[in-house]
Amino acid sequence: MDVRESLRRYGLCPVGADLDEVRALLGDHTARERRAQGEGDTELMRLCCFQLFNSGDVDDVLLVWSAKQASFDAACSIDIEFLLGHGLDVTKAYLSASRAPAAAAAALERLRELEADGEFEGFSVEERSASYDRYYGD
Repeated sequence: MDVRESLRRYGLCPVGADLDEVRALLGDHTARERRAQGEGDTELMRLCCFQLFNSGDVDDVLLVWSAKQASFDAACSIDIEFLLGHGLDVTKAYLSASRAPAAAAAALERLRELEADGEFEGFSVEERSASYDRYYGD
């Protein structure tokens, strides 16, 4: 499956069983990308992360973080804001309480660094979603 097929099948705001398929697709391409950079489709991974961002399920934060950490290309392709589908404060609280301490600590540390640098000033889930809606709609 490529970006075009994923958009056709799931749209930008998948729900229900479609979300599970998006998660599985992201997991598959993350594993491929970890094995060898370029083996996973980082553009498709980016779309999957945006689709999960739109779902607003905070339980997807570590899945998105894992995808972002799969390779240099994935890190560049997947925006850190895709962790923030429920907003910065909710995401930080979730990561602080996570049962996956190493990954959660790394993600939380990165978010805090960017927050201290002012990276998230004016961040809005709705505005970010609308921006990517336009990007994928073109």
